[in-house]
Amino acid sequence: MFAPLQSNIGKKIIENFNIDTQKVDSILLYTPKKGIDYKSTAALKIANNLGFPQSIMSVFFIAPPVIRNWVYNYIAKNRYTWYGKKEACMIPTPELQSKFLS
Repeated sequence: MFAPLQSNIGKKIIENFNIDTQKVDSILLYTPKKGIDYKSTAALKIANNLGFPQSIMSVFFIAPPVIRNWVYNYIAKNRYTWYGKKEACMIPTPELQSKFLS
């Protein structure tokens, strides 16, 4: 399930885990047993659960987080230059909307 950090539930998660949004401005992954992961660790754990071929990305767990996060930040900084930016946000289908916490 997903929740925008700006939503009410996103704000509650940030408050509950005392997350400094000035330092962490990226993807957050919450799992009940592991707590909060962010940046490259969150992205790789998500990719690992998406199945093949995305799960192959989990091989990058061998790299130290400082290197993985540098790569993550580099990609995040340049993604619009490489892939472009849409003029409008996608309107989610009811199926996709059901995956968002409200």
